[in-house]
Amino acid sequence: MNTKKMILAVVFFTMVSSNLLFSQRQTWSETKEQKAQRMEWWTNDRFGMFIHWGIYALPARHEWVQLYEKIPAAEYKKYFDHFNPDLYDPKEWAAKAKKAGMKYVVLTTKHHDGFCLWDTQYTDYKVTNTPYGKDLIKPFVDAFRAEGIRIGFYYSLIDWHHPHFAFDRGHPPVPTDPEERKKENAKRDMNIYRQYMKDQLRELLTQFGQIDELFMDFSYPGEGGKGHKDWDSEGLARLARELQPQIIINNRMDLDHTDWGWDYITPEQFMPQEWPTVNGERVPWETCQTFSGSWGYYRDQYTWKSTHQLIVMLIETVSKGGNLLLNVGPTARGVFDDRANERLDGIGKWMRFHDRSIYGCTQAPDEYQTPQNCLLTYNPETHRLYIHVLEWPFKSLHLPGLKDKIEYVQLLHDASEIKFHSRTQSGSHTVETSRENDVILTLPVERPNHDVPVIEIFLK
Repeated sequence: MNTKKMILAVVFFTMVSSNLLFSQRQTWSETKEQKAQRMEWWTNDRFGMFIHWGIYALPARHEWVQLYEKIPAAEYKKYFDHFNPDLYDPKEWAAKAKKAGMKYVVLTTKHHDGFCLWDTQYTDYKVTNTPYGKDLIKPFVDAFRAEGIRIGFYYSLIDWHHPHFAFDRGHPPVPTDPEERKKENAKRDMNIYRQYMKDQLRELLTQFGQIDELFMDFSYPGEGGKGHKDWDSEGLARLARELQPQIIINNRMDLDHTDWGWDYITPEQFMPQEWPTVNGERVPWETCQTFSGSWGYYRDQYTWKSTHQLIVMLIETVSKGGNLLLNVGPTARGVFDDRANERLDGIGKWMRFHDRSIYGCTQAPDEYQTPQNCLLTYNPETHRLYIHVLEWPFKSLHLPGLKDKIEYVQLLHDASEIKFHSRTQSGSHTVETSRENDVILTLPVERPNHDVPVIEIFLK
């Protein structure tokens, strides 16, 4: 082969190889069955702990305090200079999460203020340069893994500290004059910031072992905002999937136009009316919720949900086929607020006796109608139906359409039998009647001493 042909052959081979590599990098292909298998642990576990923690725990006035109060960077630095969580004990955190029945955890590795909880090599704005002086994430990961809790990382796409993150409509302090903002942004290069995110994501997904869930937060496309092109979201998602092929990724990178860039949707601080759908098809979903109105530690906030509200929230989420990610905002000394501890203990007490109505459960098939003042969950593997009784009725609970479908019934907390029958006869003022095909459960008059009593039905 002459020299010219050799050169052409090499060029052709290089082009083909490059195109193949590019094609491989562009795609993430799996069947619905493969995706369901990848997400099986997540849809089984149903209940996780969210942890928002950073230097915003020092002002203790919301994790967005820098934006809400328009605090200049020079003034905000005092929280960096005084961050010293001397009581931080991740083993204690992990034990509390496990006792509450939480099966996975998601930690804010970097929030919108740009402060990093690990010893990243790409910025000085990190915990190892604070008075505390030590990495927070490695001991955290080790402690939670030791309790059998899966690990998730939150990473903010927003960064109010980075010098190349372009000013937009949600940046503290934002130049209000459009020309001034344009002039300031001319000094900023989002290409540098995009590479910064990839470099940090690579650190997070290579330095701490298997990471099970990635929570990227968040996009706000449109005029004055940022979307997938600003983040290079496809590049971030490809990188995550290359480094951790088993990882589960949320939907906040503005990749709704793809079928591979996200795995589940994330309604926040509200309860969907029904199982959410995308293009008419039910999709995996997880609602993230707080004990109170903020995510970070907020000393003077008094809108705390009761333990009962939180338990009902968990049940309702599972009854609609979803997961609950419940947030704790530790204090600046590294401990959980007493109000959070009280509620975690209460949830754990309920979960100890009722967790099998949560784990492995989902929305009940349409053929099972929900009785009044109740919520239903269903385990398709064990073929059991769980009735969560929100208001305890007197003596009887009517179950529509379940005649000849029930094998056995019991209260879940103590496995005590509940008798059932189906009567259609009438004629005595003491005989309870029911509609055809209905079943009547005969309940104890006294309500069980649990936040939400659960009836377990073994179906034929």
